[in-house]
Amino acid sequence: MKPRIIIIEDDDSCRNFLTLLLEQHGYEVVAFSDPTVCPVYSSVGDPCPHDDACGDFLLTDNRMPHVSGLDFIAEQSLRGCKGALQNKAVMSGTWSCEERELAERLGCRIFEKPLHASDLLEWLERQKTRLNPERKLTQFAG
Repeated sequence: MKPRIIIIEDDDSCRNFLTLLLEQHGYEVVAFSDPTVCPVYSSVGDPCPHDDACGDFLLTDNRMPHVSGLDFIAEQSLRGCKGALQNKAVMSGTWSCEERELAERLGCRIFEKPLHASDLLEWLERQKTRLNPERKLTQFAG
């Protein structure tokens, strides 16, 4: 099974670039423009409805219109997201001290924008060695 990465990025060109780059490097990519597509937002207060993780990795922009990437990851954690916390990364062109501290508390890898593809690919390759080959992932419809 190919490693699956969920990308959440509101900028179309950045999302398309990341999708193409990662697919060319052997990843299954599921990309969204808005984090509110995640099932934790479908009903207030309910836990994640999936039995398995949606992906092996999460890469999200931090500055988005509806919710920040860090707030999204914090909400996932509160609602029982099955994704591995050590495989979540957040990208942004600007970081406040508070955002950096929150990212650290959440266990997220920080990437600066403009993103260097080599840095992202190196991180993914290191994290990929930790994946359980027997893992199961939630199936996406369509």
